Amino acid sequence: MRLYLIRHPKPDIDAGICYGRSDPGLAEDAAERAEALRELLPAAAPLYTSPLRRCLDLALALHAAPAIDARLMEIHFGEWELRRWDDIPRHQIDAWAADPVGYAPPGGESPAAMRARVASLLAELPEVAVLVAHGGVLRACVAELTGAAGWHEMHFDYGSASLIENGRLIWKNRRDAD
Repeated sequence: MRLYLIRHPKPDIDAGICYGRSDPGLAEDAAERAEALRELLPAAAPLYTSPLRRCLDLALALHAAPAIDARLMEIHFGEWELRRWDDIPRHQIDAWAADPVGYAPPGGESPAAMRARVASLLAELPEVAVLVAHGGVLRACVAELTGAAGWHEMHFDYGSASLIENGRLIWKNRRDAD
């Protein structure tokens, strides 16, 4: 399998705000970002995207008919959504730090549950595909396809592309073909 992973461009939201399923717009132009990424991607490959605007705007700039799949949505932070990280009760943050993969915020989902959701999509993908998604989803993809430990700590830059081929992370965080 050859899977191109694209993280959405920077969202238009204040620093320090917890957002997952919330749907802010973009702080940068999706068409410009698509132009820079296009040379990194196979022209004929199907493209799958999260339905959230920060992904969908870029997907529509990259592909005439992207497949929208809710399994590519970011982790659901439940009661934490759109709250300042500093305002989330300390005991909840501590519980998450103690179990960063299994803990679910109140009313939300755990990274393990998100990973299972993403794995169900990966099992259905063709041999070559492009995904436009969120940082948490891309981390889950890498974990599922490469077996990488510490997957929940990986970082993907906004508006960057990464490639997994035959179970190996070939390149990561490329913003253009140069």
